[in-house]
Amino acid sequence: MGEHTGHAEIPDRYRYAVIPHIMVDDAAAAIDFYRRAFGAHEDFRVDAPGGGVLHAEITVGRSVLMLGDVSVDEAEAASFAAPVSLGGGTSVTLHVFVPDVDALAERAAAAGAEILQPPTDMFHGDRTVILRDPSGHMWVFLTHLEDVTEEELRRRLAAAG
Repeated sequence: MGEHTGHAEIPDRYRYAVIPHIMVDDAAAAIDFYRRAFGAHEDFRVDAPGGGVLHAEITVGRSVLMLGDVSVDEAEAASFAAPVSLGGGTSVTLHVFVPDVDALAERAAAAGAEILQPPTDMFHGDRTVILRDPSGHMWVFLTHLEDVTEEELRRRLAAAG
């Protein structure tokens, strides 16, 4: 586990956010993964008449995430796409603050997440892990360590560069 036992409060600007709605090829499997990897709680699920998940909502930490299966009609209309249908790329990264990023990274890796950056203390005052879930979505989990002023942030960037 990490060497950091204390952490600062999540900054107000990140406590309430836009709610992401992601599309996956197998929402039931994704929900199961998020439960095992991130400790997610399934709030509710609406099954599609022809099978699959029309809409579901889960909570990861204190953050709500909406998700559902991509239907063939939606995919053909280019309305929604899962990362795998985009060649594995995605234009969105999901950020979630958690109390212990090291424990989350260990749990996520054991559940099958690909760790792209192990937990690292970053210049912006957060301990951060970057990972990709089995559906291809990118996640950044952070534990807030300290408040960094804009001036200090610029100083740290200049020192690093």
